[in-house]
Amino acid sequence: MGGSAPRRDRHLPVETTSFVDRRGELTEGRELLARARLVTLTGPGGVGKTRLAARIAARVARAFPDGVRFVHLSGLRDPALVPLAAACALGLHDHSAQPPLAALVEHVRDRRTLLVVDNCEHLLDACAELAAALLRGTTGIRVLATSRHRLGLTEEHLMEVRPLPVPDPDGDLSAAEGYPALTLFADRAAAVVPGFRITAGNRAAVARLCRRLDGLPLAIELAAVRMRVLGVEQLLDRLDDRYRLLTAGSPAVLPRHQTLRAAVDWSHDLCTRQEQLVWARLSVLAGSFDLEAAEAVSVDEDDGEGGDESEGGDETGGIRPRDVLEAVAGLVDKSVLCREPGPGGVRYRLLDTLRHYGLDRLRRVPGQEAAARRRQRDWMLRRAATCERTWFGPGQPETVARLRADQDNLRAALDHSLSTPGEELAGLRLAGTLWFYWHACGAPREGLYWLDRALDAAPGPTRERARGLWLSGLLAAVTRDLAQGRRRAEDALALARRLGEAAEAAHAEYVIGVIRLFGDDLSGALEHFEASVARGRVPGQHLSVVGLDRVELACTLSFLGQAERAVAVCEEALRLCEEHGEQWVRSYVLRMLALAHTVRKDWRRAERHAREALRLKTAVHDAIGIALTLDLLAAVTARRGAHERAAVLLGGADRVWADIDTGRWGARILTAARRESEERVCRAVGRDGFERAHRRGGALGLTELVGYALQEPQRLPGPPAGAPARAEPGVRLTRRETEVAHLVAEGLANQQIADRLVIARRTAEGHVERILSKLGFSNRSQIAAWVSAQR
Repeated sequence: MGGSAPRRDRHLPVETTSFVDRRGELTEGRELLARARLVTLTGPGGVGKTRLAARIAARVARAFPDGVRFVHLSGLRDPALVPLAAACALGLHDHSAQPPLAALVEHVRDRRTLLVVDNCEHLLDACAELAAALLRGTTGIRVLATSRHRLGLTEEHLMEVRPLPVPDPDGDLSAAEGYPALTLFADRAAAVVPGFRITAGNRAAVARLCRRLDGLPLAIELAAVRMRVLGVEQLLDRLDDRYRLLTAGSPAVLPRHQTLRAAVDWSHDLCTRQEQLVWARLSVLAGSFDLEAAEAVSVDEDDGEGGDESEGGDETGGIRPRDVLEAVAGLVDKSVLCREPGPGGVRYRLLDTLRHYGLDRLRRVPGQEAAARRRQRDWMLRRAATCERTWFGPGQPETVARLRADQDNLRAALDHSLSTPGEELAGLRLAGTLWFYWHACGAPREGLYWLDRALDAAPGPTRERARGLWLSGLLAAVTRDLAQGRRRAEDALALARRLGEAAEAAHAEYVIGVIRLFGDDLSGALEHFEASVARGRVPGQHLSVVGLDRVELACTLSFLGQAERAVAVCEEALRLCEEHGEQWVRSYVLRMLALAHTVRKDWRRAERHAREALRLKTAVHDAIGIALTLDLLAAVTARRGAHERAAVLLGGADRVWADIDTGRWGARILTAARRESEERVCRAVGRDGFERAHRRGGALGLTELVGYALQEPQRLPGPPAGAPARAEPGVRLTRRETEVAHLVAEGLANQQIADRLVIARRTAEGHVERILSKLGFSNRSQIAAWVSAQR
């Protein structure tokens, strides 16, 4: 059973352009976060809230030992997905039976993390509920939110993000270069007109232009792009014309909104007709997207032939595949699209303000939004089908990374299908095609959410429903609802047989067998998987399930003490995986080989296979597999007599399980094996020795932990013999922890360390606690001796 969870863009966003100085706001934001646990940056669209939040977070990152995580909400429309998006950003792979928000709070209860929640305004209630739960259910989580409106919590501290200061164009401009608005304009203008700078001859015009744009960063950037074809004075004249038209048409609009609308309208008018149409159609894409997605959404169903113009006619047909690349390039040049790196190459993103503008243009022509969203859904279906078809092969890490990058668009496609009459079956088909994503990629919670919606929306007796039922049963089982899982799987089996869908019936049978194994029905599981393996592959049955049948059979045989048969089954499964260059199932086969060798008490081979499995599971980012394999390695290591090392591995395994399910799914076999490892170590080194080593393992990051488990060369040596306490070889302190350790060695108390480093006393205390935990020490004098030994 798997749960692969490759890294996503859940840390701070990559900055693709320079950041103009906002020293005052950065200082204010940092000070607010030092004394408040919820800070919301408010302000109008285009004022720079997201960039400022990312910069503030980067400035305070060292105060959060468990890191900074970034939650993108601009692509979400369903409030039920907010806690799931936050869990994804936090790197959680929850498989417990708790409600999503309660599970999230439970997982991060002891963490010290800054969570940046971006673009809350369209999901205010859900974001407020998330923030309230984190504030009241944890002590170390702080939230930095961006929103056009406040969240409305009593704990909330507001920080208004104002436009950039602009000097009086008719006043003293001798220090104009010190104004961020002018610096921003000059920087962006120089990108399109190399060598451009503010001079005595143009600074008044630039100041007047920036003032006309109210110092709004997005408006300034859009205007600066036009320097490619216009001078500053020409820019100012044309913007004034546009502004006068807008004011006459909408006198009730707030002035700052008028300004941004004028700048965006002007940028739109200067686009070619094809760029305008592509802009509008791309606005249905949530989050980032690649060129293939842009082509799929932008090109007309009739391949661009024809398409009459009507009122607002820029938004009607006429786009062919060859037009899209040119239009995308033009929109990037005009700063309408942001270009960013991603899996498989370049990806693009519409800023939220510009995406909403595009949607407004698209909606001017009846039927255009629905057509674009249907094209987007169909593209996601084709991409998902391709990924499923090639899943049992060598490109699994790349496939998972691509789907993770497309996550917001998958959600948008599912939401459109399940909320649009007549499209429900397509939504169920998409949710079912992604079975490997929900299961193998560590997203059972979200998979269940979409499947429950889809099964309710499309109740007819179809192949799609049969698949949706067994997949829902599998995901229910791995989140501890075995009874519901079994009911769904049995319903799927009955429906598939009635429809003559042999492959879906075989898939449903696999789920029933897994539930028997989860329920400790070993004899029933053995009979079940022996029959499945003896039957062989059914036409249309996914090769991953063929391999997993053998994995579960080998697991059952090992639990029953039949190691020789288990090894033979594993060797057969390995040949299948190697024939196709497959990694995910292969990693489970290797773990089963290790398990079988533990039954044979061949600890050397067990350790070798477990390490091979761990290395492969790390390559495919299989969090559940990593946790299971660390448990196994800890047991084998204890059996080999390396008791302190086994305790470190068990501490690391418990830390990984904390992000999945602290109860290890309630599986008797797993919990009993963990307890036996702990008892064996305690008998050898005592309870105190176990606890010290266990804490050390729990303090390691995943990369450090895997490196330790694999016994790979480490960067930092342990202290030499003779030190008062021995640190575990390979433990690495962060740069700030090293700094704090040296101050401890100088004899400074926590408050003195805080004063020296200009941090809070509590932050200093946290660093010292983590140093003690990582090094396995119990007092400050041991840290001082260790530092001395490193010199």
